[in-house]
Amino acid sequence: MPRVSLAFFTAATLCGMAGMVWGAMMGASEDFSLSPAHAHLNLVGWATLALMGIFYALARSGGRLAWANFALSAGGVAVMVPSLALYLQGSKPAATGLQIGTVLVILGMLVFLVTVLSRWTKPAAA
Repeated sequence: MPRVSLAFFTAATLCGMAGMVWGAMMGASEDFSLSPAHAHLNLVGWATLALMGIFYALARSGGRLAWANFALSAGGVAVMVPSLALYLQGSKPAATGLQIGTVLVILGMLVFLVTVLSRWTKPAAA
């Protein structure tokens, strides 16, 4: 397995664990005001990063583009989710972090799209 896949799986698992603990805490307190941030952590952090890791494992590819994808996507989640949580709690300055994180995540997906499309030009494995 390429190391970049392991990096994606590690980040995804950390996001998944944090999302589960956060969800349990919201349930216990019956305060679901941060549900949108929780959902972004689970969907972008856990699901999207894991799917990208699966792709790189199946494609047996890594390289600079894959690591750029990881840095943008994981970094975007790390900026976006806390910023969204703060924004939902009324911190208007957190909107800047939310915008930066969103741009990073979108750029990460764009790099992933380029990577996926580039596989069309490679010969199929036997």
